[in-house]
Amino acid sequence: MRPRRAVELLLAAAAVVVVGSLVFGFLLGQPVALSYVESDSMSPTIGEGDGFLVVPAAVSGPVEEGNVVVYDAQEIDGGGLTTHRVVAETDHGYVTRGDGNVVTDQDGAEPHVTDGQIVATAATVDGEVVTIPHLGTAAMGVRDGLESAQLWIAGVLGTGAVLGSRGLSALLLGFGLAVVGLAVLLGRSNDRSRERSRSRPGVFDARRLVLAMAVVLCVVTVITMISISGTVEFGTVSAEHDSGAPRVIPAGETDERTYELRNGGVLPVVTIVEPASADVAVESEPRRLSRGESTNATVAVRAPSELGYYLHSFAEHRYFAVLPTPAIAWLHAIHPWIATAAVTAVIVAAFALPFALLVGTGRIRTRERRRAGRGRRYL
Repeated sequence: MRPRRAVELLLAAAAVVVVGSLVFGFLLGQPVALSYVESDSMSPTIGEGDGFLVVPAAVSGPVEEGNVVVYDAQEIDGGGLTTHRVVAETDHGYVTRGDGNVVTDQDGAEPHVTDGQIVATAATVDGEVVTIPHLGTAAMGVRDGLESAQLWIAGVLGTGAVLGSRGLSALLLGFGLAVVGLAVLLGRSNDRSRERSRSRPGVFDARRLVLAMAVVLCVVTVITMISISGTVEFGTVSAEHDSGAPRVIPAGETDERTYELRNGGVLPVVTIVEPASADVAVESEPRRLSRGESTNATVAVRAPSELGYYLHSFAEHRYFAVLPTPAIAWLHAIHPWIATAAVTAVIVAAFALPFALLVGTGRIRTRERRRAGRGRRYL
């Protein structure tokens, strides 16, 4: 392969990674590998419109004071993902503040941030956040253009299915695939025009088909398990007396409440519930849920001694039930990503191996040979 071609492929792969990260971030509702800021609240650490590398909360480890985190805010700008620094840790959660702000988020109406709200941590090198200048500006420009395209397409088709975050994700994904496909076609055309191809038309390598199937299964399985898992957030008020209201708990006392966990999908899953904030305890054993089946989780909440409103959360992890429930629970106890990888490996093997045995490991010929008949001439 020529150096120029290698550079082109490398740049194309980098573009696919960037686009894929942003697309998956939109689909999952949390940043994947890349994120950006839309204001100057983190200046000068992260300038307005700059991007930065992130590490998902599932693999970033415990949050420490000084970390820059992306969390799901409740009140800031109407709620949504916010990137600020952890400046203190209390019994009620984390205190956060933008590097460019003079007051903390909790000095306003934002409750203390819990572990369940944090979706990612900014990646650092030698204590400095790894930033990508103007990535956010470019992403916001593309987003605004796509939103205009959404409105135009919705008007032409007469449907609102292409509006909203899911419609935007579909447009981004379709645009990315179209760009990649066009690049592949142009690359093949250039290669064929410059040198004679050694591949035979109508003949495909079966190993590549099996690998492509395995990659697709892996991506779909992981994304699906992440999307059906999540964090349940709820707020309580620590009060002097019990008013009888559902969310009011006398200061220093503990209240128990029951949450129903239902499997609304087609495939059976194993559900594991864990506390994701302080003052929360969960009583729920790992359980296998078939389609439409449900189970109850008992959540005990202890009201802080200080009066006020507090946010609590617990996390629900769901895995496809392709392994025994004790095995998934044991792997989850090591780390959730270990359980995710094991379940994904079983699913990929269950589908890819039979397909590999069916098509083999050689070449597949799709072109039929036609033998031309010889005509006879009669005098």
